[in-house]
Amino acid sequence: MTRFNRQRTKAATRAEIQRELPGLTARGVSSPLSTHGQWPIPEVRHLRSAPPPVVRRTAAAPGRTAAPGTAVTNHQGGTGYLREPKEELFLLAVSHLFGQESFYESAVERDERYVRLIREHAVSDPEWTLGLLRWLRTGFRVRTAALVGAVEFVHARSAAGAAGYSRQAVDAVLQRPDEPGELLAHWTGRYGRRLPQPLRRGIGDAVRRLYTGRALLKYDTPSRAFRFGDVLELTHPAPDPDKPWQGALFRYALDRRHRPDRALPPADQRLLSAHHELLGVPPADRRALVTEPGGAQRLAEAGMTWEALAGWLQGPLDAAAWEAVIPSMGPMALVRNLRNFDQAGVGDEPAARAAGRIADPEEVRRSRQFPFRFLAAHRATRSSRWSEPLETALGHSLAGVPVLPGRTLVLVDRSSSMFDLPSARTQLNRADTAAVFGTALALRAERADLVQFGTGSRAVEPEPSVLRTLGLFRNLGGTDTAGAVRRHYREHDRVVVVTDEQAHRSSADPFAPVPEDVPVYTWNLAGYAVGHTAPGPRRYTLGGLSDASFELIPLLESGQDGGHPWERSAPHTARPDRPGAQHTDPGT
Repeated sequence: MTRFNRQRTKAATRAEIQRELPGLTARGVSSPLSTHGQWPIPEVRHLRSAPPPVVRRTAAAPGRTAAPGTAVTNHQGGTGYLREPKEELFLLAVSHLFGQESFYESAVERDERYVRLIREHAVSDPEWTLGLLRWLRTGFRVRTAALVGAVEFVHARSAAGAAGYSRQAVDAVLQRPDEPGELLAHWTGRYGRRLPQPLRRGIGDAVRRLYTGRALLKYDTPSRAFRFGDVLELTHPAPDPDKPWQGALFRYALDRRHRPDRALPPADQRLLSAHHELLGVPPADRRALVTEPGGAQRLAEAGMTWEALAGWLQGPLDAAAWEAVIPSMGPMALVRNLRNFDQAGVGDEPAARAAGRIADPEEVRRSRQFPFRFLAAHRATRSSRWSEPLETALGHSLAGVPVLPGRTLVLVDRSSSMFDLPSARTQLNRADTAAVFGTALALRAERADLVQFGTGSRAVEPEPSVLRTLGLFRNLGGTDTAGAVRRHYREHDRVVVVTDEQAHRSSADPFAPVPEDVPVYTWNLAGYAVGHTAPGPRRYTLGGLSDASFELIPLLESGQDGGHPWERSAPHTARPDRPGAQHTDPGT
């Protein structure tokens, strides 16, 4: 009898998949830095014609000897310019999602470029790099790039024998209670279970700041690679002396990890006690507790999240279950679940209350979400009852966009490469992100000319609604930035270009028609190594679409050129990682 050979069977299956679906395994395996564990997805290009051939730039990034500003060949075969290394790192950090390829670079290439730049600057300029990581997580609100950056920062400085800054970097990027475990998972996956002292101390600082009873209920779940108890055992943080309840909470987290059947919450933690009582209710009686009067309050008092509710009920969330948990959901959790509400048949009255919270200007302000999140939700749901509140919320989210005085020329890149999806978990491509951003600037400006460009260009007359204006944009093929500037610049007070900077038709300076005293702002959405113009006075390349980024234009024009966003803030004093050092920086 032929013996079963697991490896031979797997190889045969893999070969069959490649024959049947060659696009599914294109470009090799997923990035080694990616921790999401998803199967590689087919390339999505959204092109009306075949993409142009990729032309590699003549100067290699690793160990390059050419100076910043040197003219090289970009990915489209046009003229580009090498960036200053810090500028390259900044733009890549704010535009790259780990494990995701871009139009011109694979996920592995982009991940490795980011890691190399972080490691270089962690040693050569740790204070600047610490500022970048802190702002990336707290100002720009990017998680994975900040966590990976902190891991590489610590490892690079440890390998170089450099003291200081590492503890602060770790504490600065850990801003959510599940992130200490995520950072440990990434470190151990890359470098093993030996933890340097600054890494343990930085995680301990974050644990004292972040671990609460509510955090335990929301994030300490069996699906996590590192539970709260694992983090405590590996880093040994002492409880915060100003939080007398934290010692008992730590012991409970360890019991939940190792003795879940006997773990009892601290008696003085009412939230944990109420949650423990709900878990003890027989499954057959649970749905009645939710649907009967007072069910919504009962769930809120026990800290029962919508994510945990389905598992507790041991079944899908029907309309009654959603209606009970909706009052305790945050506004962005509501936005993410609109389609689920419709599929379950949530009634008009609870839906109206949810819609009111979504469209509430104060809720939008507190959520610090920009228009792109509401646009993505608008596309994900087809119900008319959500269209108006989402559009209203999108309008409120424009409050963070600056009101630019004078005349502004806004150029939005609608070339084929901009229709690349930055993430497998979103259907909002860079082209539409650029269109929303450009439209928002134009609507808020005193006077603006909004232009979409590709191989050619055409003016866009903004509607009062961002969503209606978005319908006026098209795929315009290639990238002729210089042609769009020549055709549309007419003594404007500034020029804003939202693009990936990979022009196939390029002169030595695409902004030659713009006088040197008129500022040009290139907003880069992809973070490629080669830019479309040489650095110079009043020629700025920016990245990241957040409130901190939007503030840069008025600050630069008022003469407060403080460089990058974190360099404009009050300076943070980073001290060496020494035993017994009292860490007071909250990582904001």
